[in-house]
Amino acid sequence: MIFAVVGPSGAGKDTLIAGACALDPRLRLVRRVITRPGDAGGEDFEGVTEAAFLARRDAGEFALDWQAHGLRYGIPAAQLQGDGPVLFNGSRAALPAAMALIPGLVVILVTAPVEVLAARLAARGRETVEDVRARLERAAFTLPDGVVPRVVVNDGTAQEGIARFLAAVYPESGKRWSR
Repeated sequence: MIFAVVGPSGAGKDTLIAGACALDPRLRLVRRVITRPGDAGGEDFEGVTEAAFLARRDAGEFALDWQAHGLRYGIPAAQLQGDGPVLFNGSRAALPAAMALIPGLVVILVTAPVEVLAARLAARGRETVEDVRARLERAAFTLPDGVVPRVVVNDGTAQEGIARFLAAVYPESGKRWSR
């Protein structure tokens, strides 16, 4: 099964994904290709130039690609192959294309109250005050028609959020996840 993890900036998607992968070795995380320097911090990603990204996209290397926040993002098709659940940090705006290109895609929406988002964005120190304000304005973005996500409210500790995230990945298990 392939999961697109989406949500507003600051919701804690990367933290929950990393924590879930640490607790459950069956989960595989797609390493995104992004047009920003590899040492920019945040998630583990492959940083490339715009020209390199476009060449790889044109060669058909990506199962999905999109633009957001002045950057290009790509999901390498090869990383979606194989056994076990696959997670990728996606884009809410790219969901219609993702749903069309990846049959059976499951969407997990990670969200948090706006005050939590604001505090997290300020703490990570990657954006200007204006950038943070713009990201918060986009936080209320609605999902495209037909997308019914599994929702994770990440408004507590990382441990609580990871447990909620794993419950969204495996809703049928009824298992309580903890460290």
